[in-house]
Amino acid sequence: MKTIITPSLDLSRHPCFNPKVQGQFGRVHLPVAPKCNIQCNYCNRKYDCVNESRPGVTSTILSPEQALAYMEKVLIAEPRITVAGIAGPGDPFANADETLTTMQLLRRTYPDLILCLSSNGLGLAPHVDEVADIGVSHVTVTVNGIDPRITRKIYTFVRDGNIIYRDIQGAELLLARQMKAIEKLKSRGVTVKVNFITVPGVNDHHAEATAKVMAKMGVDLFNCMAMLPNADTPFADLGEPDKPTMNSLRNKCEKHLPQMRHCKRCRADAVGLLGRDRSGEMAGCLNACATMPAATNKPRPYVAVSSLEGMLVNQHLGETTKFYIYGQEGDGYKLVEERPAPLPGGGIGRWQALTRLLYDCRAVLVSDMGDTPRQIFLEAGIKPITMSGFIEAGLKGVYTGEGLNTLKRRAKKSCSQGGCQGTGTGCG
Repeated sequence: MKTIITPSLDLSRHPCFNPKVQGQFGRVHLPVAPKCNIQCNYCNRKYDCVNESRPGVTSTILSPEQALAYMEKVLIAEPRITVAGIAGPGDPFANADETLTTMQLLRRTYPDLILCLSSNGLGLAPHVDEVADIGVSHVTVTVNGIDPRITRKIYTFVRDGNIIYRDIQGAELLLARQMKAIEKLKSRGVTVKVNFITVPGVNDHHAEATAKVMAKMGVDLFNCMAMLPNADTPFADLGEPDKPTMNSLRNKCEKHLPQMRHCKRCRADAVGLLGRDRSGEMAGCLNACATMPAATNKPRPYVAVSSLEGMLVNQHLGETTKFYIYGQEGDGYKLVEERPAPLPGGGIGRWQALTRLLYDCRAVLVSDMGDTPRQIFLEAGIKPITMSGFIEAGLKGVYTGEGLNTLKRRAKKSCSQGGCQGTGTGCG
């Protein structure tokens, strides 16, 4: 599937990946991801001061819809913003639905924005295709080493679903997931930066070896960062590596990968130019957006249709690779666009991705679907309608409530039976 990136998107306008433009273009971090799936021994997200700039800190949490409203106000206050990212305060993929819904909303509303994400990589790989399809062009993965015997000292635990792993098991799992995610990202053409948090006496001797492996994997940029000691953490008493030490490490790593030397260790709600952060100034606006009703009425003017030829509703949801998106126009209906869908397969993850794709649709018309996707669509506020017949008749039924019952299929048929042409591997 093609990545949805507008032709006008100028990737050189990302100030974190291109230091030459850091005084010209800015970024905003949207704090929609509060949960985290690992516990790093240098991380403390408990404290927030508007004058404190470090990863994991935010004044408040936004829902995807609130983040979209905040984005509008940010662009008015600071029109030089070219990048919208999610970097916490937890991990984007411990909050995958919130993260991907936000990215989808931003891409549709602001097609020229550069979208980026920053993750520990544990839960990233299953979502790489959707990330790329949305048009997220830059992803940062924090990789603190490629030897679990070293990195096991950095993490208290790694949580995979409901299972918690500690020590070497946790470190091995995390590294395997990170490597898989980076491999998938590069296969989809995503620009990848690796953050390496330098912990004195723990992994500082391991930076160059990590950079060398990352270079072989096709990583584009390496950010060797000094650990910032935080109170009430296991590493609170370790000193911050000094500048000569960090310069020496970066010079060694630069033999293998370009180095990011202008990182500002941004907050999870950072906004503005690098080095001229306006998160304190925008805190009131951020908090105001966060108090918007959680159940903000989402505009759903459209209807999505699964069709083989654009005339009849005649395709199973599990087979659908694109949707015809219709809206009302006067007394009739107008084809707004054809919207590519994730490829068949993938189970629940695909159904959730489809609801994000169709966030602005009040209903979806298909020839059939399984019970699982039906429930997921209902929970997302999208009415699933199984029917056969002309698209226009189905649209009339949705918008006016007339005649829809006569179009509904009388009996459900499972994938690979009856009219379904699929293989039975992804239809619900």
